[in-house]
Amino acid sequence: MALQRHHTLLLIVLASLVISTAMGLRHGFGLFLEPISSDFGWGRGVFAFALAVQNLIWGLSQPFTGALADRFGAARIIVVGGALYVLGLCLMSLATSSLGMTLSAGLLIGFGLSGTTFSVILGAVGRAVAPEKRSMAMGIVSAAGSFGQFAMLPGTLGLIEWLGWSSALLAMGAIAALMIPLGAMVKDRPRANALGDLSLRDALNEAAGQKGFWLLCLGFFVCGFQVVFIAVHLPGYLFDNGLAVQVGTTVLALVGLFNIVGTYTAGWMGGIWSKPHLLSWLYLIRGVVITAFIVLPLTTTSAYLFGIAMGLLWLSTVPLTNGIVASVFGVRHLSMLGGIVFLFHQLGSFMGVWLGGYLYDITGHYNTVWQIAIILSVVAAALHWFISEKPLTRPTAPQVTS
Repeated sequence: MALQRHHTLLLIVLASLVISTAMGLRHGFGLFLEPISSDFGWGRGVFAFALAVQNLIWGLSQPFTGALADRFGAARIIVVGGALYVLGLCLMSLATSSLGMTLSAGLLIGFGLSGTTFSVILGAVGRAVAPEKRSMAMGIVSAAGSFGQFAMLPGTLGLIEWLGWSSALLAMGAIAALMIPLGAMVKDRPRANALGDLSLRDALNEAAGQKGFWLLCLGFFVCGFQVVFIAVHLPGYLFDNGLAVQVGTTVLALVGLFNIVGTYTAGWMGGIWSKPHLLSWLYLIRGVVITAFIVLPLTTTSAYLFGIAMGLLWLSTVPLTNGIVASVFGVRHLSMLGGIVFLFHQLGSFMGVWLGGYLYDITGHYNTVWQIAIILSVVAAALHWFISEKPLTRPTAPQVTS
């Protein structure tokens, strides 16, 4: 028993280090929007499109990397994902065209994130932790990703100011390389198929037939739209309104800092109260916070308060959403099913970051996208209220076919 607890604790620590590195580096990409666009004379839409592709590739590949992690364990997937992440950052530093930026920042880093973030990592944690402690453990690991966002953001800005954006990306590539040995040490051992286990095909069919699964997917679309639009475009929005570049960096750092509290608290609360109802309240409060931010006069103080409030709500959705998937469908195909839900998150991310850049280049402001984000908050709150987290009853045990 003591050995099992040691193994579980080590896995949680390694998973936390990997996800904090991956998410921490990604959180700073918005700081590159202005310098890269200015150096090459691009509109903001070019860099925004590259990051939109990144989120789309991340989402599209997530069900497949999740299925591979369910079958072969998370370690191999993390190692490959880490290598692609490093390669993407290095080639991003050398990119001089919109195509080069899209292939590096978009395609390669998108695949890299797919192998080093939530669905793969939380799937491994979910399999290792007892059901009654699963939501809390997912909250802890998600909070580690938040800490990475807080800790690495000032460093990213410092690297850009010291080395310039191109060399800063190379330095970030060196940091990303740490995920490879860390991932190799993750001893995630998926249980071998046993009589009564659903096959991959049966698991997909079962999920597809559940209305709650699709409501969860649609709700996570809203999460992706909001957080990635804010992460990429908020520094530019604040700069356009006369605030210093450092204010945008500080706001994103506050998001990461208070996200630690938010995700941990959400994981803890998810073990006590209804996870779907908690998600409804989270999205509704997000809408209120965004509305207050764009309606009230914009000052440095209001920007900082927005960062704190959004931080508390930022990734709080992740342990609750993955916890619902685990509660309803079990953990045998958790990474794959969680990956499908996350795909919708990334479709929302694509729309949020791309639409932000596209409409800005046309109108010169972000007002329309802020308004869309508020409307979507209300929609997501309504969708989650009708989701059940009750485990599915399987009257017969299908034979294993894969």
